[in-house]
Amino acid sequence: MVDPLKELNKALGVAGDVEILQKEPWNYKDSSETLPIIVENEIEEDQIEADYEYQRKQFYNLVEKGSVAIDGILEIAKEGEHPRGYEVAGNLIKQVAEVTEKLGDLQEKMKRLKEVPNTAPKNVTNALFVGSTAELQKLIKGKNSE
Repeated sequence: MVDPLKELNKALGVAGDVEILQKEPWNYKDSSETLPIIVENEIEEDQIEADYEYQRKQFYNLVEKGSVAIDGILEIAKEGEHPRGYEVAGNLIKQVAEVTEKLGDLQEKMKRLKEVPNTAPKNVTNALFVGSTAELQKLIKGKNSE
């Protein structure tokens, strides 16, 4: 019997046998290994806090560097008295102000995120039943007989 992998290696000019590093997906059913289940929506609370702290530090860093750059460009604009220097300074001031505003937005979002568990409803007043009418009748009869 002809091995298709060897034939492919021969056609492509690959010398020797090549090991298959990954299992084919159809072999997982027969294997005792289980595939990991990745849930993208579940984010650890400490990860959220760490991301917040990192983003906050980056915003502070950008504001500080921007302030130093503003001082430098204003000095250059005064020395050169060229309108382009003042235009660049104005744009830089605007960008630093936007970063500062984003820092405030970040704090507001984090505050709202932390308040969500406390503002969630404690009691469910309207429940939704998913099933057939026969199942609903059995459920109602079971509660009435108790």
